[in-house]
Amino acid sequence: MAKALIGHLNSDLRDPRLAVENARLRNRVAELESLVLRLSEENDKLMATRAASILADDQEMQPA
Repeated sequence: MAKALIGHLNSDLRDPRLAVENARLRNRVAELESLVLRLSEENDKLMATRAASILADDQEMQPA
């Protein structure tokens, strides 16, 4: 099993097209991961802003 895995991992060294494709895919995955992180942070900020807005509205509606 280990030989099969090692052979599979080294197969891109024999075929430069696979090495290029692997590099391209790794770059794309990194781009998508950074996009997910950025969107998650943006969503957290929007949710916090909305929660603060709802709390402020609730405080204004309560009788004195």
